[in-house]
Amino acid sequence: MKFHTSYFILHTSYFNTPVELSCKSEYAILALLEMATHYENGEPMQIRQIAATQNIPDRYLEQLLATLRRGGIIKSQRGSKGGYLLSREPWKITIYEVLECLEGLDVRAGEETSSIKSVDGAVIDEIWQEACQAANSVLQNCTLQNLCEKRDSRKQLDIMYYI
Repeated sequence: MKFHTSYFILHTSYFNTPVELSCKSEYAILALLEMATHYENGEPMQIRQIAATQNIPDRYLEQLLATLRRGGIIKSQRGSKGGYLLSREPWKITIYEVLECLEGLDVRAGEETSSIKSVDGAVIDEIWQEACQAANSVLQNCTLQNLCEKRDSRKQLDIMYYI
């Protein structure tokens, strides 16, 4: 059972906060989940392994992994048994950190504009800022380990369903 849906990241010009997940970010998170699954064995994963398992185009995955490496989320190992590894434990890498690396999210909830707003406009801005802060809080508190646990739990439910 694949976890695949089409999402796109939408930024508001005012808050610069994600509303939905981009295809780029989804692919990257899928690749990171694959690496998190194999984290305990300590062996690097090759691009072709990850791409085949998660159905991600090799060349696109290569670009994503380069970005994640530059962002310090993964590290690469050269040689015949080389590949990519998480730079630290899966429970120490948040989804927010991954999105920030890939999409360049601005961690500030928003800055006041100099234009004068109506009361109605101010109320709308206020509730939008609250929503963005709530979304950021969820992303900052969700780790790769949490996603692995949710995935494993769902797989277990699927097995039980078919028995």
